[in-house]
Amino acid sequence: MRIAYVFLGAFLAIAQSAYAEVTSPPVLAPLKRQAQAAELSAQFLSRYSYKPVPLDDALSARIMDQFIKSLDPDRMLFLQADIDKFMSDRSEIDDAIERKDLKIPFAIFNAYEQRVVDRMNYARSLLKQDFDFSAQENYSVLRDKAPWPQSKAESNELWRKRVKSDWLRLKLGGKNDAAIRETLDKRYENILERAYKFKSDDVFQSFMDAYSTSIDPHTDYFGAAASADFNVSMKLSLFGIGAVLQERDDYTTIRELVPGGPAQLSGKLAVGDRITGVGQGKDGAIKEVVGTRLDEVVQMIRGKKGSVVRLDILPADAGADGTHRVISLVRDKISLDKQAARKTVLSVKAGDATRKIGIITLPVFYEDFEAKRKGDQDYKSASRDVAKLLDELKEEKVDSVLIDLRNNGGGSLDEAIDLTGLFIGNGPVVQQRGSDGKIEVKSAELAAPVWTGPMGVLINRGSASASEIFAAAIQDYGRGVIVGEPSFGKGTVQTVVDLDQIVRNSKPEFGELKVTIAQFFRVDGGTTQLHGVTPDISLPGLSDPTSFGETSYDNALPWAQIKPANYTPADTITTLLPTLQSRHDARVVSNPDFQRLLKDIADLKAQREKGVVSLNESERRKEAAAREKRFKDRAEAGDGEDLGDDGLEAGERSLSADIAIENARKNAKDVLLDETVAILADEADLQQGALKAATKESGNTNGK
Repeated sequence: MRIAYVFLGAFLAIAQSAYAEVTSPPVLAPLKRQAQAAELSAQFLSRYSYKPVPLDDALSARIMDQFIKSLDPDRMLFLQADIDKFMSDRSEIDDAIERKDLKIPFAIFNAYEQRVVDRMNYARSLLKQDFDFSAQENYSVLRDKAPWPQSKAESNELWRKRVKSDWLRLKLGGKNDAAIRETLDKRYENILERAYKFKSDDVFQSFMDAYSTSIDPHTDYFGAAASADFNVSMKLSLFGIGAVLQERDDYTTIRELVPGGPAQLSGKLAVGDRITGVGQGKDGAIKEVVGTRLDEVVQMIRGKKGSVVRLDILPADAGADGTHRVISLVRDKISLDKQAARKTVLSVKAGDATRKIGIITLPVFYEDFEAKRKGDQDYKSASRDVAKLLDELKEEKVDSVLIDLRNNGGGSLDEAIDLTGLFIGNGPVVQQRGSDGKIEVKSAELAAPVWTGPMGVLINRGSASASEIFAAAIQDYGRGVIVGEPSFGKGTVQTVVDLDQIVRNSKPEFGELKVTIAQFFRVDGGTTQLHGVTPDISLPGLSDPTSFGETSYDNALPWAQIKPANYTPADTITTLLPTLQSRHDARVVSNPDFQRLLKDIADLKAQREKGVVSLNESERRKEAAAREKRFKDRAEAGDGEDLGDDGLEAGERSLSADIAIENARKNAKDVLLDETVAILADEADLQQGALKAATKESGNTNGK
């Protein structure tokens, strides 16, 4: 077994000879607590996962592959010689973790930083020249399976095409050469600067991500920052000032003020203002934060409820040398309402009637675990919020309810069960099989459903886990119609383990593990694992199932089946499906919006399969002209405006322009939602018709 420091020294010798002209970023080294956390995680994961995976040479190789892939997914940074050197330690990671030695991943990450610095400096040097856009050449946009460059010259050629492609996009977007040089120089400089801001915890988080996902796709490691973000996502609340922040040109910039938050109520802050310093308490020293990483500034601004934070502000309309002002704000609880359940009502014609459809959009299955554990009677949860919205929709006398779970990646299992109960009342919702093989049936326990009328669920490839539990239960009970794309295919259950609690640490040091502990099954005995939930009525989607979804993971659990639970399905939806499908088919054939969406999806798929873009200006202008004509036709038909492609990335436009584009996308016509609403209107129409017929038949029978 070779020693890690020999590897490090040998590798840096190669690095110096190939990249001697590059100024190296700071060399990062592992901390003692990180090595201890890795070893403790290994003990836990090798014993208590749903499918325990021993930390051996095979897993070591997988971790190495995953770590390198996470750093250089497009194979644009490392040279083949680098990879060969890394691979000589491919089977050593297991031994290194056991002896609490993280030199191998840190050496790889330091090499990665060096490559980023070198490639960005080279990219910036290319901006001094002009490009020939009349030449016939292509740039590959899919390089995840391409070979790594064999030499620096080959890497230079790859980056020449990359920079040329970036330049051409901006040129087609209407920028002149001077503006293009300025934009790209700043873009590459920003990437370069980020390489100098990495810290030891960033390396460790990346390495542990590679380790945990090598066990299975949904096992995760949370360091302190990742753990805080996870808790916020489940609580939908935090303590702070109520401002959405964005990093722009080294400044922490206010992008949005949360209504009712301290920042908005103070009247002292506006969108576009820049935070140049942060001080704690009424008289704490203000620390300059220009050039500081956004996540670090956020942590400085968050704090205990009722505590004071002071901000040094450079107003939005002031130049770099403008007059600053210092403001004081008292931190308070901020509710993240954008991620909470929300409702809208749409009216649509179905048969001879106009139907009102209530739409509840649920971005995540949230639950404030801590507040619930403490006995807070008013704790935040998805099912509680949806129950309130259902009561409001009943007051508005809607004919049907749609639960929109598109891109809802899951959350609390209990919330998925409780949400199902709002529509079925009492009964089994999901079956859970632990690592010991024992099966537990989990049921909803409401005395009666909150909503008994027609309903449906809209899903797409981004609907996963808790979303799939809910959609599958609604489908198995025949309670509503499932519309959309096949879902993600995640059929496993995770729990969060606090490593510090395991070793009884008095202060947090080791982080948390999100560990797969069980597999869930539908009440009909099947699983959503790999297959996902298959909609009753399918709609097209933009996602690529080969790169997004459970089937894209090579270490995903297989599909399985167990005995059905004891439940009583209704056949209402089954009998309606043929008519719903035929009405849907007839409607979309003559719907120009739907047909344009199909064309967009076909074009995207063709481009994806092509895998390259032309670097010939005349060819690209022809493509752009065809695209512009299509958008113009849509605009004339009232289907939104042409957002086009200006070649700019996030943060390169003015803040107002970025916000305008974001709002335009939010307000664009949602073709799939509109069609789903029409399907639910048909469902309500058919169910009411069936009810009338049954009532009439009953009356005739009684009359006899």
